[in-house]
Amino acid sequence: MEVRNVVKRIGGKTIIKGISFDVREGEIFGFLGPNGSGKTTTIRMLVDLIKPSEGEVYICGHDVQKEPEKALTHVGCIVENPEMYPYLTGWENLAHFADMQPGISQARIQEVVDIVGMDQRIHDKVKTYSLGMRQRLGIAQALLGRPKLLILDEPTNGLDPKGIKELRQFIRKLADEGMSLFISSHLLSEIQLMCDRVAIISKGEVIAVGEVETLIQGAETYVVWDIDPAGEGRYILEQTPGVQFVPDHHPMMDEAVLAGKQGMITQMNPELIPEINDALVKSGIRVGSIQLIHPSLEELFLQLTESEGIA
Repeated sequence: MEVRNVVKRIGGKTIIKGISFDVREGEIFGFLGPNGSGKTTTIRMLVDLIKPSEGEVYICGHDVQKEPEKALTHVGCIVENPEMYPYLTGWENLAHFADMQPGISQARIQEVVDIVGMDQRIHDKVKTYSLGMRQRLGIAQALLGRPKLLILDEPTNGLDPKGIKELRQFIRKLADEGMSLFISSHLLSEIQLMCDRVAIISKGEVIAVGEVETLIQGAETYVVWDIDPAGEGRYILEQTPGVQFVPDHHPMMDEAVLAGKQGMITQMNPELIPEINDALVKSGIRVGSIQLIHPSLEELFLQLTESEGIA
């Protein structure tokens, strides 16, 4: 999928401001943003539920606006919550949706049931399903047409930790088999575990796109200093341009404690470490250890979105 300079205006207000990114074959692509940043609006444009004011979306080389049928035949999508008929069984729901698409056989229905691991409960009524099972059934429905791209909007909403882990493993299995997945989520720790690349959207603009680890490595690093005497060492650190001390209430303090790392925590470019270490040693200050803590995806997210709320 290619998204090129997509803009959306509603009532004279620009909601989406020229966003661009691409989703490659066989990768899991995360789409992150605070509440109201434009995630769901973007997804609706990707699958032609609403029209962009400007820009283009291509799926498998087909323009979604000019060739919607050709483009969307390659897409399976769940926007927000999967909608099913609760009084029908899982199988009956899938058969109903299969009737809406040409060429979906009973054998294909059984195939998607096996893919999502629901063979034991597929003939039970949907009203008896847990939320995780409903998510699986929704994914099965989205897979009926053998899509090359699967779009999931907040797929982990309401799932317990076990359900989230199972969904993560299932999504990775689909990607390993060659499918591309586009996942909108606010669970940043899960996205970090799940996705190959991410786009971060804030106030209708994509402000970062890249591999998760590359983005994290490129962010400002936290450095834990074990130095004695601490007061004199702190003074030297404070006098160094580009070094900021992390306040006591900062979440990185808790993360450092949990990791068993003790000392003063600064946020800085690691390239400054040799210079500072040399200054400390020359001043007669003992340097017990210097430890780097790369920020989590959540820390990077908060840095980039200027501490907006996560949703």
